[in-house]
Amino acid sequence: MAAVRVGVIFGGRSGEHEVSLMSAKFIIDTLKKAGFDVIPIGIDKKGRWLLPKNSSALPEEALSADAEPVAMLPEPGTSALVRLNGRSHDKVLYKSVDVVFPAMHGTYGEDGALQGLLEMADVPYVGAGVLGSAVGMDKHVQKRLFREMGIPVLDFVMVPRSRVEKQPDAAVQQVSCEIGFPCFVKPCNLGSSVGVNKALDRVQLLEALREAALYDRKILVERAAVGYREIEVSVLGNDEPIVSLPGEILPAREFYDYTAKYLDERSRTEVPADLRKEVVEKIQYLAKQCFLTIDCCGMARVDFFVSRDQHTVLVNEINTIPGFTRISMYPKMWEASGLSYPELLTKLVELALERHQDKNRRLTDYTPSGYL
Repeated sequence: MAAVRVGVIFGGRSGEHEVSLMSAKFIIDTLKKAGFDVIPIGIDKKGRWLLPKNSSALPEEALSADAEPVAMLPEPGTSALVRLNGRSHDKVLYKSVDVVFPAMHGTYGEDGALQGLLEMADVPYVGAGVLGSAVGMDKHVQKRLFREMGIPVLDFVMVPRSRVEKQPDAAVQQVSCEIGFPCFVKPCNLGSSVGVNKALDRVQLLEALREAALYDRKILVERAAVGYREIEVSVLGNDEPIVSLPGEILPAREFYDYTAKYLDERSRTEVPADLRKEVVEKIQYLAKQCFLTIDCCGMARVDFFVSRDQHTVLVNEINTIPGFTRISMYPKMWEASGLSYPELLTKLVELALERHQDKNRRLTDYTPSGYL
């Protein structure tokens, strides 16, 4: 694998831009330790693709003013970045990559948009495809699918942003009747707890709905899992995924919001989590079912709520591009399960190449019988 050139894409037009930079630094450093040739590719908040002149630049530096504007063409057979020169691009290929590792969280990176470009360009990439990424990003759609498959989830309702803006009293009334209090309000298509709030009454609910509406046109409201533990597992694989030992989140704040995740160093994790063997097995089984239900591949982190008596296990959500920061659970849980960080990222690259090779076995033309 040492000869493989990996393009790590990070940043982007998303509320999770800064988190993406943290994940990218970890991924780039770990891939280099594993012997890969790494090409850092930054996308700024305006959506411009930038290539740092120094390949050892930190993610923040890769988005600096002296970085070179580049683009990836949606044309099979190139798998390369090209220089941008004003409104046109050089015809000479600039930096070819063998596989892309998306380190982007949120919109335009985790929702299938980037994956669609990479599919058009016929470039192998780590993680879920277009469908798995889109479904995994939309919390409302994934929960409907889980419920259809008999996977236990919290009670939820989706409120359109237009309803919050045009009929705020009706939106509050709907949630109050269908979900009640306390409840959690979050944008459907965002992660890292951006725009997430807990509401204890109708006043707080309206404020939470309006904040979530700043980030998405769809808002998910869920019944609060009062008294439940927050448990997570990591999933790795394609058609036959494996699941790590579980870990437990012990937030420093009332719930695991953005501050508790990335800013408050008092938040703790316990890996592996102290759970009965049969509960661990149930969580691992449900995680695998979630992974397969949304047609995921490569990697995912599945979050759960487990009651204190361990009798009830509920799925919270699946994340198709889990965090890779210094405190992120996805690599931590695999390390506790016997897979080191370099081994984990090497396996993810291998899975990307494997899936790309399998995908290219399919025919892309068709001649009806009798016309050969």
